[in-house]
Amino acid sequence: MTHQHGKQKLNLRSSHRMALLRNQTIHLITYGCLVTTKARVKEVQRFAEKLVTIARKGNEFNARRAALAILPYKAEALKKLFTEIAPRYVDRPGGYTRTIPMGRRTSDTAIIARLEWVV
Repeated sequence: MTHQHGKQKLNLRSSHRMALLRNQTIHLITYGCLVTTKARVKEVQRFAEKLVTIARKGNEFNARRAALAILPYKAEALKKLFTEIAPRYVDRPGGYTRTIPMGRRTSDTAIIARLEWVV
């Protein structure tokens, strides 16, 4: 049972799931949007919002180390997170991203959604 578990397994091993979430979060930070299945979008949204909450504290040592522990590769993405993305949301209490449904994929009818930053 997955009652009160809080996250989806996405039919992946934990190491593969973590790598997928990290890579898709890096894509979201780098390009500003992400188009994938709705289940993955919901998980990446949780992951990205936690990162922005950490980065909102400013470019201090402990915040940068905490973010580096979550995204250990792609230093350019961390730099962009701390210098461009997080300062926009300093006064916002949460809800840094939005999900836009985009219909179904033709090949397997999976629900597709777009994740983007709230401006």
